[in-house]
Amino acid sequence: MKIDNKAIGQRMRKEREKLELSREEFAEIIELSDYYVGQLERGERQMSLPALVKVANCLHVSLDYLIFGKTSYDTAYIHDPKNIYDTCNQNNFNEINSLLKKCSPMEIELFKKLIQTIIPYMGKTKTPR
Repeated sequence: MKIDNKAIGQRMRKEREKLELSREEFAEIIELSDYYVGQLERGERQMSLPALVKVANCLHVSLDYLIFGKTSYDTAYIHDPKNIYDTCNQNNFNEINSLLKKCSPMEIELFKKLIQTIIPYMGKTKTPR
């Protein structure tokens, strides 16, 4: 099977842009040069396995998605009748909202920036900025 570096780079760029990270910010987070990241996004270079893992973790995508454009979950069905895995359920929003109502506008902005800074390092959550 041939690895399509150009397709990997396109997916990488698309996911980076979803997180509203500049190439420079992204490169700093994954500890690579922005020039090298540009080469990867254009498909001019092939990543080492450690670099590939850093990229996937930072972008909150699976290696399957990054390399092949799909995940093993694309064809799998997860039975979740009680929405245990639904992190966006109304109870979570209500609880967070009640906590934020106690904050000043300046504190809310601080929390927003904090969340935006932490998300790329978590590897579990993916939210738009």
